[in-house]
Amino acid sequence: MAMAIAADFKTNADQACRAAEEFVNVYYDTIDKRRQMMTRLYLDNATLIWNGNVVNGQEALGKFFDALPASEFQINVIDCQPVHEQATQNQTTVLVVTCGTVKFDGNKHRYFNQNFLLTAQVMPNSIVWKIASDCFRFQDWSS
Repeated sequence: MAMAIAADFKTNADQACRAAEEFVNVYYDTIDKRRQMMTRLYLDNATLIWNGNVVNGQEALGKFFDALPASEFQINVIDCQPVHEQATQNQTTVLVVTCGTVKFDGNKHRYFNQNFLLTAQVMPNSIVWKIASDCFRFQDWSS
């Protein structure tokens, strides 16, 4: 029994990592180059916490992303793991953590980390991962 659970977890973890890598590529390419498409990556009732400021729902997310200056994100680390379905009401969910640097127009490069909870939305011919929760934080250390 333990081997079957371990094998299932490994399979789920492998699938989660593939989904996370694809998602991260799409997310940061979209925020850098197609900002007007950002809200399509989020569930209708998604929450974004950006450096402690809460943004809820599609309309507020659209206004938030429109107001951000142009960006250049560089991702240095991606980590992920499946979230146990008992914790998410049997919704297939993946936790994705990214770290890297970002340069917004007129500003210096800054380190950041970002955590996403992605949920699988089953479509007729595919699975689409949508952001349920997104938490972004600058990581500025005093020198």
